[in-house]
Amino acid sequence: MNIYNTMSRKKEQFKPMNDKRVKLFVCGPTVYDDAHIGHARTYISFDMIKRYLEYKGFAVFYMQNVTDIDDKIINRSAEVGADPEKLARKFEKRYLEDMKAVGVEGVNFFARATDHVPEIISQIETLIEKGFAYETETGVYFDEAKFPDFGKLSRRNLEDLNVHRVNIDLTKKNPGDFALWKKRDEEPLWDSPWGTGRPGWHIEDTAITEEYFGPQYDIHGGGLDLIFPHHEAEIAQMESASGKSPMVRYWMHTGFLNVSGEKMSKSLGNFITIRDLLEDHDPQVFRFFVLSTHYRSPIDFSEKTLEQAAKSLKRIQKTVEKVNELADSAADNSEDDAYFTELLENYRTKFLESMDNDFNTPKALSHVFNFVKELNKSFEDKNPSEKILKDIVAFFYEFGEIMGFDLAGKSVASDEYLSGELLDIIKDIRQKLREKKEWELSDDIRSKLTDLGIDIEDN
Repeated sequence: MNIYNTMSRKKEQFKPMNDKRVKLFVCGPTVYDDAHIGHARTYISFDMIKRYLEYKGFAVFYMQNVTDIDDKIINRSAEVGADPEKLARKFEKRYLEDMKAVGVEGVNFFARATDHVPEIISQIETLIEKGFAYETETGVYFDEAKFPDFGKLSRRNLEDLNVHRVNIDLTKKNPGDFALWKKRDEEPLWDSPWGTGRPGWHIEDTAITEEYFGPQYDIHGGGLDLIFPHHEAEIAQMESASGKSPMVRYWMHTGFLNVSGEKMSKSLGNFITIRDLLEDHDPQVFRFFVLSTHYRSPIDFSEKTLEQAAKSLKRIQKTVEKVNELADSAADNSEDDAYFTELLENYRTKFLESMDNDFNTPKALSHVFNFVKELNKSFEDKNPSEKILKDIVAFFYEFGEIMGFDLAGKSVASDEYLSGELLDIIKDIRQKLREKKEWELSDDIRSKLTDLGIDIEDN
C-alpha cells in the first residue's frame, strides 16, 4: 500500500520501522472550547486510517496529546471566571464524548500535557546542553538558526521567513525563535530550572512522543494548518535533541473544511461545533460525508451535501437489508452463483485497491455504489444461493467496519420521522415533565433516547 508523505510531496510504499507494528501520533485538542466539525473531519479521517491499517494486519498504537495548559485555556477561564484546570477537564470530557458520537474509537492513549511536565523539562534541558536553546529573562527559546533544516516540511526558507517577521520579544536572538518554556509567576505554573512557569505549545508533542515512541516513529498526522509552524517546530526540537533524522517516516495532513464555500469562523457566523451538528443530524451521515472526500482534499460542508450523504448511506443500508432478506429464503445452490462470485470479487478487489492507494475513500465508495447498482439490477432475473448472499453481506460488513459505518442494523436516529416532528414531541413532553419536577421519568426518557444514539443535554 502507498501513503502520500507531506515531506516528500509524493506517494511512498508504506514500510513501518518495526515490521507490522505501527506507531501513529495525531495532534489532539486544546481543551478550552467545544470541538468543531473541522476537528471532526481530521479525527474521523485518522480513525478510518487506523481501521484500515489494522484490517491490513498491522498492529497500530494510536496516540493523541491533550493540550490542557495553554494561553487560550487561561484566557477563557478568566473570561468565564473558572479555574483553568476545571475548565480544561470539562472540555476534555466533552471532546471525548464528541469523538465517541462520531465513531472515533481507535485512539489507544490520550496524553495530557500537564501529566508530562517532567519529560518536557528534560527535553528542554537536552536542547540547552546541545546548544539549540537559550534562556532569557522571559523564558527558554529554541534557536532556529542552529537548525539548518528548519522549514523542510513546509518548504519555507528561514531567511525569507525572517524578512517578514517582527521581533516582539526583544530578549530573543531571532524573531522566529519559539518558546520552549514561558517564565510566569501567576497560576497555573510549575517549578523548573529556569524558575516558575509553564511549557510552550510545541514542546509538549515531542516530549510526549519521545516518552512513548522514542525519537523516531512511523506516522504523524494533523490538519494542514499545523504544518507551519507547529510541525516544523516539532521536527526541529526532536531531531536536534536526539541527533536522529527523520523524526517521522510519514507526515499525513488533512485538508481544510469550509462551510458553504467559506472558511469556518465565529466572525462569519458559520462556526459549527460537533454538538451543534448532532442536534439535527445523524453522526453516521456526517461520517459518511467526511469520507466521501479524500482526506487530503478540501471539503465543503452544507445542508445539501449532508442530505446527499444521508441518501447515499441509506441506499447502501437498504441494499444490505435486502440481501439479508433474500438470504433467509434462498436455496442452498444456484446456477447463478458463479456470476455473483465473480461480481463480488471484482468489486472487493477494486475497493481494496483504492484503499491501498493512499486511503482513497471516495474512489472506494464509488466501487461500493457500482456494486450496489449491479446487485439490484441482477436480482431482477438471477437468484444466488444463501452462501453467496452471506458472502456479499460479509463484504458489506467488512466495508462498514473499515469506514466506521453501522450497516448491521438501522440507526434509529437517522430515520426521518425520528429526526423531525416525533423527536420534537418527545423533547416537549420531557420538558413538561421537568417543569413538573418529575425528574425520574424525565431521566428515564433521556436514558432511552441515549440508547438510540440521541443525546439530550439539559442547560
